[in-house]
Amino acid sequence: MSSAVPQVVVIPTARPTFVTDVAQQRADAARALLTDLGAEVSGPEQLVMSPQDVEKAAAHLDGSADLVINICASFSDANPALHLYQELDRPVLLWSFRESGPVGDRLWLNSLCGANLFGHALVRGGGQVRLVHGDPDEPEVAEVLRAALAGELPPAPTLPQRQLRRGDAARARAALDSLRGKVIGAVGDAPPGFTPSEFDPVVLERLFGLSVEPVTVEEVFERVRAIGPAQRRHEVTAATAQRPSLRELDDDVVDRHAAVTSALRDWSADAALAAVAVRCWPEFPTELGVCPCSSLSRLADEGVPTQCERDVHGAVTMLLLEALGSGTTYLVDTVDLDAAQNLVRLWHCGSAATELAADPAAARQSVHCNRKIGVAGDFALRPGRVVLARLTENASGGLRLLIAAGESLPAVNRFQGNTADVRLDTDATTFVHGLVTGGFPHHTVLAWTDVRPELRAAADHLGIPITEW
Repeated sequence: MSSAVPQVVVIPTARPTFVTDVAQQRADAARALLTDLGAEVSGPEQLVMSPQDVEKAAAHLDGSADLVINICASFSDANPALHLYQELDRPVLLWSFRESGPVGDRLWLNSLCGANLFGHALVRGGGQVRLVHGDPDEPEVAEVLRAALAGELPPAPTLPQRQLRRGDAARARAALDSLRGKVIGAVGDAPPGFTPSEFDPVVLERLFGLSVEPVTVEEVFERVRAIGPAQRRHEVTAATAQRPSLRELDDDVVDRHAAVTSALRDWSADAALAAVAVRCWPEFPTELGVCPCSSLSRLADEGVPTQCERDVHGAVTMLLLEALGSGTTYLVDTVDLDAAQNLVRLWHCGSAATELAADPAAARQSVHCNRKIGVAGDFALRPGRVVLARLTENASGGLRLLIAAGESLPAVNRFQGNTADVRLDTDATTFVHGLVTGGFPHHTVLAWTDVRPELRAAADHLGIPITEW
């Protein structure tokens, strides 16, 4: 350290759609802890949420601090991280908090996922991050911070590059061959600050023979508006027969939901799409007055893999897994860590196929957890052996592959949307730290059939390096 009293810049990032009063309380407690540990703390005391806030926060990064800590007080896209830390000549310590809302309520903070997204953006750009996860009142957190103030940042786990027993190479090649010529539909641009949703179409064509058909959000909206009353009524009837809880929601929103479902289904059929990746916000809720989550779920139940946040690499991962025999899959965030039980909670806001529900007959449809308008699923994901996988960009070019496995446990739906409590086969804490510090995306794909041997064989055939926990 450069001085007897450690100089620490603390920047608390957040997003207004989360529970910001709790985020502010945690951020205040975090600053107080650092002061109690002997640090001289500078940086904005209020949550950094707007571009103007980010500009003001940047003024504190003059290079004189011994340590830079970004408190992920709630989820945020990665734009603040890129603006603030892209030129930082040292690792930034990302501090994420635990989720504390009532069981079944929305994610109050989604802090860990925010740290994951920051890590992806910064590591992809050549930077380094470290992670401390936990609340300010936890002794273990204080110990990590005390060491960091003394110049000893928490280590970044070594990414395991071992490649275990591979499966049938011929089966893997046949699955890869089946992908050639398929088309992924991509609605809109990547959401701002969602770096994992960016992709290189040349790489996808070279490796998989896949192409991407882009359409704008407005083009899809035109298709939605063109769906006539009879087709809307037909879809409402069909969807409600499968999902009776739709009767509990606002009729106008369910009608718009039916139009979105019909428009996406028709586009998928007309263009012979193998998967549909949708920029699901902000335009759908703010301009069309509906969330597309349950529409994506409807398509998934009909055999078309769907991805929120226009995650094309997520689409490729799902198509590869399903070609290898995984069955229906789901795109999830890692949102919570319970080290004592060695489990992670995997979640997304309600686009899972109902066949993936713990009880498909009771796969409740509700409003979106943040936007508070319909339609989004609200049910626990089914228990059983699971595999996590993710294709993402590789620093040396091309793609790399993440693999992990575990057991999805019978549990209540911890967070509004779709949640799975997964006890990992590997150490859950190491996995989470590796996810963040290794620069992996916040989205992974969850599958309920173990196709790891064939997945390894496919990656080996393509020359894609594997990180397997």
